[in-house]
Amino acid sequence: MTTKQEISSTKETERKYEGPVPLPELAGTGPVHTTRDPGGLLLDAVYYDTADRRLAAGGVTLRRRTGGADDGWHLKLPLGGSSREEIRAPLTDQLPDSLLALLRARIRREPIGPIVSLHTDRRRRLLLDVEGTALGEVAVDMVTARRDGRTAEWTEIEVELADGADPAVLDAVEERLAAAGLRPSGGASKLARALAETAEATAWAAPDAAGGTAGGDVLAYARRQWEILVGLDPAVRRERPGSVHRMRVATRRLRSCLRSHGKTLDRAATKPLAEELRWLAGELGVDRDREVLAERLGTRLAELPPELVRGPVPLRLARRDGIARQASGAGVTAALDSPRYLSLLDTLDLLLGTSPPLTDAAGRPAAKAMTKTLRREGDRLARRLDAALAAEPGPGRDAALHRARKAAKRARYAAEAARPALGKKARRTGKRFKRVQQVLGDHHDSVVARAALRQVAAEAEAAGEPSFTYGALHGRETGLAAAGERAAGRLRVR
Repeated sequence: MTTKQEISSTKETERKYEGPVPLPELAGTGPVHTTRDPGGLLLDAVYYDTADRRLAAGGVTLRRRTGGADDGWHLKLPLGGSSREEIRAPLTDQLPDSLLALLRARIRREPIGPIVSLHTDRRRRLLLDVEGTALGEVAVDMVTARRDGRTAEWTEIEVELADGADPAVLDAVEERLAAAGLRPSGGASKLARALAETAEATAWAAPDAAGGTAGGDVLAYARRQWEILVGLDPAVRRERPGSVHRMRVATRRLRSCLRSHGKTLDRAATKPLAEELRWLAGELGVDRDREVLAERLGTRLAELPPELVRGPVPLRLARRDGIARQASGAGVTAALDSPRYLSLLDTLDLLLGTSPPLTDAAGRPAAKAMTKTLRREGDRLARRLDAALAAEPGPGRDAALHRARKAAKRARYAAEAARPALGKKARRTGKRFKRVQQVLGDHHDSVVARAALRQVAAEAEAAGEPSFTYGALHGRETGLAAAGERAAGRLRVR
């Protein structure tokens, strides 16, 4: 895991251009009132990657830079669009462990080393509003890239948004630059251009199955979840809010995809992978389940009249959650640092990248194959829900409704994968399955909450505290569960 004190981060939003320089006058462009020249910079950077360019393939850059006010190690992670998160560590001779941990999901066991060096002669222009507050910066960069005796030179223009500034500033500046003959740069980053212009091989790209086929659509969906999973790894390691939950959802989506599309992807190859994804989702789920339980018990407690709260109930619930949080956080850390996790990512590389286990049926039209898959998943859900509602109330029915919930989730994810082929039909079907999942999910949360309340009531009694309030909360959850079962009986599955 990372050592938080060693690193800092900032959001970077910028656009790149190429074309004639000098720049046009930018004062009076949208909210830009005046400009100011803060002086030039000479920047030297060495970029790092694995031999097969795993970081570049994921849009990630790592460099060691000197010059300017931010000397040090810079790790840039894509956020979508023109934005990236830049994570910085102090200037050292070796890559800090704090940054290496954030790269583990991508590089895994591969060594990382220098691949190209860049020297940049930067001329800057600050963009200021009427009050003199910085809105952004325009930089004209004269770049020299060197690698293994090969050299490339070019000039590019970067427009970077200041922290907290309106992104509309970028649009206004772009319009002015376009009028002067500048055009958006074809290179995603300096590194990408340096590799291309020094004749370096382009980043690895997975072979694609033909678009519009069952194999093509299934692989496209699976690869999206795979990229989300790997992309969230640094955020989970840094304990960013919501990151564990989103990584768990991507893991579950990917596992459901492998299980639902056994006619397209060879089950003999995907079954072991699905089991490993189940393990990872379980490790990630411990903390999320704790969070859901804490929020639910807090909500139920807030609903009680004050006179029904007997004893130190809020304190006991908070202490219980704190202990669980500490244990679950350590569990996630151990899972992401384990050889098992790295082996799982290696297998995903192989099966979703270089050697997808497509069956002979993968070449079928996607629409026909997806329609059959949705029908099959919907039938499974209907059978499980009918069986659950026919069971006697009690633990048996609770377990059966939970199995139906899992089927609803799997059917919903199948509908997501079918959207490119089936469009509105898949969206409508997915919404129906999602509604079933939500109703049954709330019921399951109530089952878990009641079990927790029985346990904490026993702990309170053992400590000589009143347990009345926990009984009141249990009764409330029992009523909510019964209402959920009635709502489940009214659900339209097919």
